[in-house]
Amino acid sequence: MKKIDITTTFTEYENVTELSENIQELLAAAEEAREKAYAPYSHFKVGAAVLLANGEIVTGNNQENGAFPSGLCAERVALFAAGAAHPAVEAEALFITARAVDHDLEEPVAPCGACRQVMAETERNQRAKLRVYFMGTTGRILAADSVEALLPYAFRFRDWE
Repeated sequence: MKKIDITTTFTEYENVTELSENIQELLAAAEEAREKAYAPYSHFKVGAAVLLANGEIVTGNNQENGAFPSGLCAERVALFAAGAAHPAVEAEALFITARAVDHDLEEPVAPCGACRQVMAETERNQRAKLRVYFMGTTGRILAADSVEALLPYAFRFRDWE
C-alpha cells in the first residue's frame, strides 16, 4: 500500500482592486448575472462569467425549479452557453460570485462537484487551462490556475472505453 499526497495551490486576492482590469470586468459581469438569478427556493444567488479567447464574456446564473433536480448552477449555465454560442473558442477564465438574498457572503464560495466536473471536461476538451476565480459577495477572492487544482481526479469517460 502506498499513500498519495495531493497538494494544490490557489492565489488569494484580498480584494477586487488586486485583480487585473480584465478580470475586474469579468467579476462585474458575474455580479450582474448573479443579481438576475432565479433562486426562489434556496434564496442563494450565484453568477458566473466566462472570458473567451476572443475577448467576449458569456454569463450565467443559477436557475432553480420546483422539481429540484431540474435546476442548474450558474457555472454550468455559463459554460454551456459559451459552448453553444462559441463552440470553437477557448474559455480562458471563469469567475463565480455568490450571495444569500438576505446577507452578503464574505468567504469565497467554491463551485459544486458537478460544476467542477463540467469545468474539467471543458479544460480537457480545449486542451488549455481554465483559470477559475471564486468569491462570496465581498472580501477575498481565490483563484486556481487550472481546474486540476479543484478536481485532481476528474472523471474521464474515455478512461472506460
